[in-house]
Amino acid sequence: MIENKLIGHDSYIENFVMLYKNSKLPNKILLSGKKGIGKSLLIKHFLLKIFNSNNDHELIKNMSHPNILNIKKNIDKKNIEIDQIREVVKFTNQSSFNNKSRFIIVDDAEFLNLNSSNALLKNLEEPNDNVFFILVFNSDMSLLDTIKSRCIEYKINITNEDIKLIVNDYFNEDIYKQINSDLINYYSTPFFLISLINYMIENELSISSTTIDDLLINLINNKHYMKQDFIKDNLSMIIEIFFYIHINKTKKISNKVKDYYYYKLSNVRKFNLDYEAFFLEFKDKLLNE
Repeated sequence: MIENKLIGHDSYIENFVMLYKNSKLPNKILLSGKKGIGKSLLIKHFLLKIFNSNNDHELIKNMSHPNILNIKKNIDKKNIEIDQIREVVKFTNQSSFNNKSRFIIVDDAEFLNLNSSNALLKNLEEPNDNVFFILVFNSDMSLLDTIKSRCIEYKINITNEDIKLIVNDYFNEDIYKQINSDLINYYSTPFFLISLINYMIENELSISSTTIDDLLINLINNKHYMKQDFIKDNLSMIIEIFFYIHINKTKKISNKVKDYYYYKLSNVRKFNLDYEAFFLEFKDKLLNE
């Protein structure tokens, strides 16, 4: 399963383990890369390597290891809040379990707000001995330069071949080759493709014949941009794919048109306007030709 099996990041793990064993692992690491390529899973497997007893493994899998503090944006919140970062002080001041290293993992670091970022900065500037900070960051979003400057950044990438392996392994069949070519490009991470296939299965859409236009018509007609988590989380990517196809391949749409709709969508989000009106116009002007 995707949540346990790691494909395509062996060299990163080997490097981190080697650095750690030689006491050369930086104590402030920024792990950056596109959302959905397995950065958090990479860290989990690294920790399983260095805390290698059976008891350690169970505690890590249950996110209850006393030497590891996991910080992540809560589902019902917009940001990582300052109270979550205040837990770092308590964690670093407590006694270490078996005198082993302690790790503070900040997942979704792009969701740090100004207050939580500043609180984290204070901890990054004065880390306790044998304490490691690992920030996991979606490189498509922004992070304060002051935080970046305190960390050693490792840019994580994944090959197309590994993406195929991950998707096929998740579904336990050679399903990658069935995906319509519209939906496979630079933006297509393993997590996106797996979620997309599940969405198409749930909505009885053909994996092979569903184009980007078909996908947009379905989500607009069913108002999934309001009520379906996969669509809400990946709306920008789906629209980006649509314009990429029709600007670079079909040549039916100009960059001027793309800029117009990007501007409108930005205002919808910024001023909390009506998504329905935006998508009705989008469908009428761009999908009914």
